[in-house]
Amino acid sequence: MNIKKVQKRLDVRFGGKVRIEDIEYGFRLTGLVDSWEQAVEAGLMCAKNGSKKHIINDIAAADLEKPAAIPPEIHDQALEGRQPDVLIIGGGVVGCAIARELTKEKLDILLIDKEYDVALHASSRNDGMVHPGIDIRPGLLKKKMNNRGNALYDQVCRDLEVPFERSGQFLCFKKKSYLPLLFLTIPYWNLTIAGKAHVITEKKLRRLEPDISSEAKCALFFDGAGMVCPYGLTIAYAENAIDNGAQISLNTMVCDMKVKSGHIESVSTNRGTIYPAVVVNAAGVFAEDIAQLAEDRFFSIHPRKGTNAILDKKARRHIKTIYTLMGTQSKSSHTKGGGIVGTVDGNVLIGPDAVETMEKEDFSTHSDSIYYTFDKHAHAGKWLTASDIITYFAGIRAATYEEDFIIEKGRATDNIVHAAGIQSPGLTAAPAIGLEAASIVTRLLGKTEKNLHFHPHRKAIVKPKVLTDRERASLIEENPDYGQIVCRCEEISKGEILDAMRRSLPCDTVDGIKRRVRPGMGRCQGSFCGQQVIRLIAAEKQIPLDQVRKGYPGSEILLGEKGGSHGHL
Repeated sequence: MNIKKVQKRLDVRFGGKVRIEDIEYGFRLTGLVDSWEQAVEAGLMCAKNGSKKHIINDIAAADLEKPAAIPPEIHDQALEGRQPDVLIIGGGVVGCAIARELTKEKLDILLIDKEYDVALHASSRNDGMVHPGIDIRPGLLKKKMNNRGNALYDQVCRDLEVPFERSGQFLCFKKKSYLPLLFLTIPYWNLTIAGKAHVITEKKLRRLEPDISSEAKCALFFDGAGMVCPYGLTIAYAENAIDNGAQISLNTMVCDMKVKSGHIESVSTNRGTIYPAVVVNAAGVFAEDIAQLAEDRFFSIHPRKGTNAILDKKARRHIKTIYTLMGTQSKSSHTKGGGIVGTVDGNVLIGPDAVETMEKEDFSTHSDSIYYTFDKHAHAGKWLTASDIITYFAGIRAATYEEDFIIEKGRATDNIVHAAGIQSPGLTAAPAIGLEAASIVTRLLGKTEKNLHFHPHRKAIVKPKVLTDRERASLIEENPDYGQIVCRCEEISKGEILDAMRRSLPCDTVDGIKRRVRPGMGRCQGSFCGQQVIRLIAAEKQIPLDQVRKGYPGSEILLGEKGGSHGHL
């Protein structure tokens, strides 16, 4: 980077308010601007896509203070004195994948997350698409990880019994005249993507997707694309890691680190001080903060918010695959523009958009985002109507200014491994990131011993609704709880809900059970089954009804209790 030229551009744009300096491990920006958007703009002006020397953005925004992480309410000494071989910070899909891969070695592994469950941030707030990598520039680390991770999905999902569908993806075009050009691009796609690319004429497109937009005149079809439940995969990774000897401590937040001579000696948490041999930073939007505590901050995260709308299952009959129409994407170079995704659970997702935000934990949804994402994809056909929206959600992507993944050992601190900047396609890349990060960790630890008891298979919770009549009858005869339907929309039984609370990674919240077996995810959004789920949690956990939470502490659903002390009405 030519610092003098970059400084001149900054001076022209910000009137001398922003300075850039070349420090040992990156380029540091300082100064005071009028808004967070301007601070991000300055970072993007200086960053080079894929550069290994990163922007460290310390620009302040007038009258704005970056919000601190929301801490857990628990304070105890449950982890005081723990000396794990590996401490993993972050219970998203990447952290849980790394934990599971490390259990292949005979190691003491501790994963901590400040939330009450795994997969509560980006790993549950995305569309579940497994990308073929069509929109990632060759040469980037995330391209390598995307393609490698994509290739691993079939085996990983078989091992963990996670539903996965190789649906493929249509990239549609509005002009038939593009057809010759599309044929010319096939060699490039087949050299750079996961899977293969195919040219689709309008006639074939209508046969494969009868309800697709009339504007689509031809398409490229990428057979490597797929769909998975993102939080389902994360939970499966976590359970398999625990089954193979790892420990997961939730409601556990890193408060400080003691670093001496470039080596982390201890990690202080709200649940005691931990003395790890190696630390893995898989903290998502908080990865920069963990790097700062470890005295190894050589990158910055600028959070980017995206909102999706979820449609009723009746919309799913109109789309079999993943679908995007060229010419309707966002003009931003930092988002794929979203699309229409049919999920493995039978719904349709529309979105997301992309909005820069300094809030790392603001998952609120706003009507402007909903209308924007929905209106942008209204071209899909008359079947796409707002009346089919049953809910919406927002997620925060952990983007670096270089728009690439960081998977490497520390630069100033010798016993930390960073898995940072993991935004889309992080879900696709997670299996590969797990392998790559685990390999770096084992090299740092030195000679390790194989875990001869490692078992790659994790048995999923049985789903009566997908069984044959004979299989279902046999299951109900063995356990009548599977014949008692609690959620009519999703056909979820009492037996499945009880199973969710009795796993190696147990849960005791309405939302936790919802993520595991889907009661409350149908059209009525829990209006009918919610009260039964509350009763089952209270009875199973032996707590009063008014202590049952929707999710986070403080989200108790009932104000008072009627009946018995353990929720029996």
